[in-house]
Amino acid sequence: MSKSYEHIKKPEWLKIKLNTNQSYMKLKKLMKDKKLNTVCEEARCPNIHECWSERKTATFMILGDTCTRGCRFCAVKTGLPNELDWGEPERVAESVEIMGLKHVVVTSVARDDLKDGGAAVFGETVRAIRKRVPGCSVEILPSDMKGDYESLSTLLAGEPDIFNHNIETVRRLTKRVRAIAMYDRSLELLRRVKEMRPNTPTKSSIMVGLGETKEELIEAMDDLRAHNVDILTLGQYLQPTKKHLNVERYYHPDEFEELKQIALEKGFSHCEAGPLVRSSYHADEQVNKTTVQKRLEYAKGYEESSGEPLTNTNF
Repeated sequence: MSKSYEHIKKPEWLKIKLNTNQSYMKLKKLMKDKKLNTVCEEARCPNIHECWSERKTATFMILGDTCTRGCRFCAVKTGLPNELDWGEPERVAESVEIMGLKHVVVTSVARDDLKDGGAAVFGETVRAIRKRVPGCSVEILPSDMKGDYESLSTLLAGEPDIFNHNIETVRRLTKRVRAIAMYDRSLELLRRVKEMRPNTPTKSSIMVGLGETKEELIEAMDDLRAHNVDILTLGQYLQPTKKHLNVERYYHPDEFEELKQIALEKGFSHCEAGPLVRSSYHADEQVNKTTVQKRLEYAKGYEESSGEPLTNTNF
């Protein structure tokens, strides 16, 4: 039987070192001034102090702060969402420029109330970032859009450098952990991305500690590789509030290292695994050399066509 929220003691390796330095505080103020949401804050990411202090990468959460789904692992607010804010893409791009990011992740709440799931706003956000900071690589992390593959074309039109969509957990636990989302639908989305954009790296993430077995984790890895997913992240599930799913057990760092080696042996080009790893953790390190070169060429082409020198290519 699961232990209660109050009675499970976190192990030493899950203790987080807070770093509220000047850089962190400036970014926090910037997000507030620009009226932007980040999954770093909304989902209570344990790595926010590290990432924001180093100014390497940040994960912007577009389409508002209210999700139409109520997944039992997620701390993001659920309810009726606000109207679309078409000024949001430009504010995100401006913030990326101010922060001097070399890699940015754009995710969103699920917007099942919208016909395209918010794909059009995703596309505008990617284009706005490209225009302001051509040298910045962009990763997108959308919902499954309930299997609307016409919207998928809209998402990919912005040519993201990485397409990320998380299966979150193993097949057996999907119905209990996720709301509306389906295990096979997520795999199909990832497959179609690779079919439409063979050279775009695809990525997914799995939380551990929800009651899955090692065999089920390996099966999930096999499922992802069967759909040509390139990058995998594995992290410990942490219960955000008493209303969310309990932690069944905590994995030791050595177990994460073992799972990482298994993933690499199965053919993933990169695997980030550890107790505090989240989908966007060290995302900048997952951008391959080909992508970096493509961003450099894009920036050079922009300079030549516009006649304007780029002062911030982030490389």
